Amino acid sequence: RRKRVKVEWPFPFVEEKLFVLTLSAGLEGYHINVDGQHVTSFPYRTGFTLEDATGLTVNGDIDVHSVVVASLPTSHPSFAPQRHLELSKRWQAPLVPDGPVELFIGILSAGNHFGERMAVRKSWMQHVLITSSKVVARFFVALHGRKEVNVELKKEAEYFGDIVLVPYMDSYDLVVLKTVAICEHGALAYSAKYIMKCDDDTFVKLGAVINEVKKVPEGRSLYIGNMNYYHKPLRGGKWAVTYEEWPEEDYPPYANGPGYVLSSDIARFIVEEFERHRLRLFKMEDVSVGMWVEHFKNTSNPVDYRHSLRFCQFGCVENYYTAHYQSPRQMICLWDKLLRQNKPECCNMR
Repeated sequence: RRKRVKVEWPFPFVEEKLFVLTLSAGLEGYHINVDGQHVTSFPYRTGFTLEDATGLTVNGDIDVHSVVVASLPTSHPSFAPQRHLELSKRWQAPLVPDGPVELFIGILSAGNHFGERMAVRKSWMQHVLITSSKVVARFFVALHGRKEVNVELKKEAEYFGDIVLVPYMDSYDLVVLKTVAICEHGALAYSAKYIMKCDDDTFVKLGAVINEVKKVPEGRSLYIGNMNYYHKPLRGGKWAVTYEEWPEEDYPPYANGPGYVLSSDIARFIVEEFERHRLRLFKMEDVSVGMWVEHFKNTSNPVDYRHSLRFCQFGCVENYYTAHYQSPRQMICLWDKLLRQNKPECCNMR
């Protein structure tokens, strides 16, 4: 006689009956309560931090009548600088070199991203090429809408010496002006051979980027990154681009914004065109750079376009040159792996 299998159903769900499900975040994992009764818990994945959570999806054969969210942060989680800024001279920017540098890196950052900047300082900005001043890295930050953030930002800039404050209120449509400032500082203030732009959630494997740049004969105009060809503007939805903003049917070839490299002659051209009020500005920063490079190519020398998926746009890939969307904890993890294993290995691959 076959033994009857008994299936336990711990969840108090009944068809056609309303219930209240509560999802709460604990120290080590999530807890699920139904109608006030705890039914299950499960741990966070390894390396997960609540700052990584960006949304909630409800699936299944249910009808959701309402969703109530409580205890969300009222500002970016890294606003409290006392939680993130480690005021140690170890993390201060090294002395500015007397002569030209090989590579200048401009890092786009927001005023309240104290935690992100600190993670960059404690990870890839500790590379010997930066600590020896052969490569210079600076954060480019615009003014924040909250006065108290700007006060703390000014203190941070004075202490660490690695922040360039651009004199306007931060806005998505004005991010492109930060890129112009990066070109100006890199090509003119530091006389760098190459200028790189990245974001404050981008991890840069500096040695690999330098090696990639050196594959191109010196003296050639250069544009390296994860290139996009024949992309068309979206005419509808959240990120819609109007015909007034971009009348053309296609974008020029452009590298994704989280990490790309320009030769100094292109950067100087961008600054000169801006100063002469001849630089066309577009709200999408990476497309703008592609447009400027194409204009440089049409009026001057040929440009060597170099495409590599290792300048990763979405997350991290094996043997990356840059990894994007990395939380502060992941930045430290990537750096620790480089130090221990001397090879690029992603953290918390999904």
